Parts: sequence; C-alpha cells; structure tokens
Amino acid sequence: MKRLFLFTVAGGLGFVSDAGMLALLIWATPIGPFWARVVAIAFAMCVTWIFNRSLTFGKSGRSLASEGARYGGVGLVSALANYAIYSAILLGFPGLYPVIAAAIASFAAMGLSWFGYSRLVFGR
Repeated sequence: MKRLFLFTVAGGLGFVSDAGMLALLIWATPIGPFWARVVAIAFAMCVTWIFNRSLTFGKSGRSLASEGARYGGVGLVSALANYAIYSAILLGFPGLYPVIAAAIASFAAMGLSWFGYSRLVFGR
C-alpha cells in the first residue's frame, strides 16, 4: 500500500512536470500542443524515474543503464497510450485547453505504468 501511495505521489510530480512543461512550451514556443507534449512527457518520465528509484521502489539491483532502459521501455509504452488518448481528446474537442487533455490521458495511463514499473523494472 505504501508503494502505491508513493507511486501516486510520483505520478502527481510527473503530472505537474508534464503539465508545467507543456504550458511553458505552448506559451513560449511555436511548436504547438502535439510536439510540446512529446517533450513534456519525456521530461516528466525523467522526473518520475528519479522519484520512483529513490523512494517508491528503491534501486532494482540491475545496472543503472539496464534499469534506465527498462524504465524507458515501460515509460514509452505508457507514454504512447497517454499520447494517443491526449491526441484523441484534443482532436475530438479542439477548443479544450491541452493541460486538461493531458490530465485525463495521464490518469488513464496510470494503471499501465504501475503494472509495468512494479513488475518489469523494479520487480524482484
């Protein structure tokens, strides 16, 4: 139960990182909400890896490179699901603020992330 709570905290930090970067990139650059989200997801994935490795799950016992590759692989699958949902929402509701679509998509992808990280990356 403690791990799930900490994973939720990591997800919250990841979402704040994702949403903040997304809003900043939309405001400060011309790249638009779709490319901005790609950058924002990558940034958030780095933030959550550090938190999950340090507090939620602890080190996996694998080399840093192996753990990072596994985390990135699971993160990529989760990010693709997240991005697909985000894109579908924005295309279906073009007037919706992108951060709201990001919140819905992130929540939807959370279960996939939990399963992958807890079993495939940090599972013992």
